[in-house]
Amino acid sequence: MLIINSNVDMQVNNYLQKPALTRPEELQTLVENRRIFNLKNCELNIFESYQQALHVPLTFNDLVITSMIRGKKVMHLFDKPSFDYLPGETVIVPSNETMIIDFPEATEQNPTQCIALAVDEAYILDTLHYLDSYYNTGNEQHHWNLTFNQYHFENDHEVTELINKLIRVCSSQDKAKNIYADLHMKELLIRLIQTQHLKQVTLDSLTDNNHNRLNYVLNYIQEHLTEKIAVDVLSRKAYLSRNMFFKWFKEQFGITPLEYINRERLKLAKQLLCKPEHNIYTVSKLCGFSDVNYFVRIFKKMEGTTPKAYQTCIL
Repeated sequence: MLIINSNVDMQVNNYLQKPALTRPEELQTLVENRRIFNLKNCELNIFESYQQALHVPLTFNDLVITSMIRGKKVMHLFDKPSFDYLPGETVIVPSNETMIIDFPEATEQNPTQCIALAVDEAYILDTLHYLDSYYNTGNEQHHWNLTFNQYHFENDHEVTELINKLIRVCSSQDKAKNIYADLHMKELLIRLIQTQHLKQVTLDSLTDNNHNRLNYVLNYIQEHLTEKIAVDVLSRKAYLSRNMFFKWFKEQFGITPLEYINRERLKLAKQLLCKPEHNIYTVSKLCGFSDVNYFVRIFKKMEGTTPKAYQTCIL
């Protein structure tokens, strides 16, 4: 069975569009200067820091979805080891949980900039109820939830686009912005919840591959990742028609079976690219791609760079 070792994985992130910095004459403080845009179900905060600082506390009364835009922070959360918080990453924090934040590199020339979306609890519960009502299939009922054992995310393209839209909508003067923000926020929450679900089911499939239909299918994909994987075979493994299988998989994880397979293959590809004896053609073949040009296109789309540029950067 093939197990992906994520410890050697170098992330290539999807960066958010950078909002304009606060004009110097409007700054209230040089550490975590705050601009607030209040909507019906959420509040957008844009934080900026222009000087080094350590152990700065920050607490919200609501669940908060934060994303880094510029610079670097060091985050201390949940009595866990601290970690670098960099552009292209998102962190979710429950209500009334204090974040302790360091700004080791912030200067006037190189400020940090981060957004924080505080989301009303009733709105989150309503979204979870929607998932429970419409995103369960057949006899396999799953109680959807937003958990905090997985709270640090690498933004994918869809998450980045949704956050960019929310920043634009929340900071606009559009009279209908509450409506647009509602649509984008609900989709963002669903994608984060599905991402957590996918990570958990993938981990479960490594230790209990027959626990349920999800584990069985994902374990089969992992065991045959370097081979050709036919969707018809996967649908038979799940005892579903091809069309029902696509619908079921997308409802559970927010991505198609092919997108999941390609993501897992690219995790393996990035490990193999760490070894100088592997050229692009060899890596493509070892990862189950029959066409090296398709491998390069998928790699660039999902990682923001070509396999060759990635290999050059890490060697």
